[in-house]
Amino acid sequence: MIDQTIQEIARAVLAEGGRAFAVGGYVRDRLLGIDSKDLDVEVHGLSLARVEEIIARFGDVIAVGRAFGVFRVKGLDADFSLPRTDSKAGPGHRGFDVAVEPHIGLEAASRRRDLTINSMALDLVTGEILDPHGGRADLEARLLRATDPASFAEDPLRGLRAAQLAARFLMRPDADLLRLCSALDLAELPGERLLEEFRKLLVLGARPSLGLELLRQTGLLRFFPELLALVGVLQEPDWHPEGDVWTHTLMVVDQAARLRDGGPDDEALLFAALCHDLGKPETTAADQGRLRSLGHDVRGAPLAESFLGRMLAPRELVRRVAALVTHHLAPAFFVRDDASARAYRRLARRLGEAGVTLELLERVARADHLGRTTVDATALLFTEGDEFLRRAREFLVAAQAPRDLVLGRHLIARGLAPGPGFGPILRRCREIQDETGWDDPERILDRALESPEDAPDPGA
Repeated sequence: MIDQTIQEIARAVLAEGGRAFAVGGYVRDRLLGIDSKDLDVEVHGLSLARVEEIIARFGDVIAVGRAFGVFRVKGLDADFSLPRTDSKAGPGHRGFDVAVEPHIGLEAASRRRDLTINSMALDLVTGEILDPHGGRADLEARLLRATDPASFAEDPLRGLRAAQLAARFLMRPDADLLRLCSALDLAELPGERLLEEFRKLLVLGARPSLGLELLRQTGLLRFFPELLALVGVLQEPDWHPEGDVWTHTLMVVDQAARLRDGGPDDEALLFAALCHDLGKPETTAADQGRLRSLGHDVRGAPLAESFLGRMLAPRELVRRVAALVTHHLAPAFFVRDDASARAYRRLARRLGEAGVTLELLERVARADHLGRTTVDATALLFTEGDEFLRRAREFLVAAQAPRDLVLGRHLIARGLAPGPGFGPILRRCREIQDETGWDDPERILDRALESPEDAPDPGA
């Protein structure tokens, strides 16, 4: 539902001789039955000053981009703008030259939009959908098509946008769009813009593999060398009958998408699924007639950091993904090796330092296991993951790392003076806690102080 105040603004615009349209992604999402909050209102037929005066009747006006003719009304979740023409800035200048054109007309104004499915408009007074470029038919056919091939390349980010829309809405590009995307140069784009499109592709994608495969088909994967390196890297058929590392990665990200829960871990889950095997190109080798990738988990972490770092990803996300990549094999190995409670607690601590839980790690490992065509994966079975979670919960470390029970205050209560000697004692207490599972800090401290090498200097 469109806010009543926005509809009142549209009627006020109409009374002054203009027309107000909802444009872009809002109309597309409405036709798909998706509740979209991304509302852009484009006002035609009135000057910039007149539009600002009209919307000011309904609340305090915030100039988001006065030079571009973009305003907001305090309390309303919508951008108000005038139609404009965009053209790539001349030599020596980055960005776009923008001209506001109130009387350009809907057909011309919508031509500057990237894809036909984003070029439709909804009259906010009559409810009529205007579709000058055939976007509605393309949406029904699940077809991605450039609105204006002549100007499509003016914003290279459109290649990634096409990829994330393919992933989100299960759409396919037409041949012309593939050709246009192949000619784009993503190197000039700020990392933050690339990251935002990758987030949409992975976190919102119904099938992220469709978007990633579009990047491969168009050659845009060359701007992400860590991902491009996965293409054609062979794997041991007994373990990975599905094919090369790239094919496996596509299957893993789709499995990870099935494991999303809408919570704050989804982003780390999907990026870790994408990056989990980045170390395989450098570590894969034949060993006694089999292809092995020994150490690919550890080698993949810095490559994931490099991939995310170029897109200026937040440090927290980089740390979480690197930790998940480093340890993504642990759930299966822990169960196969019958790891001790101490091992689970120590792993939980290491992951906790990066803001990761054993539950999240198991989701990454599950996506990795199911992202192949083995018999158990096809049956959606990951018994090691089930057992790993059971044990982690039994040891009370599935959802959080163990909390240190012995603290400095406990040592002070024993008459010990604060100083460098505290460190070894507290580390020993942590080891004892992880090894025994004891929950009594005094008992743990008693055991720690029994070791002469950990005893403090009486004069400290």
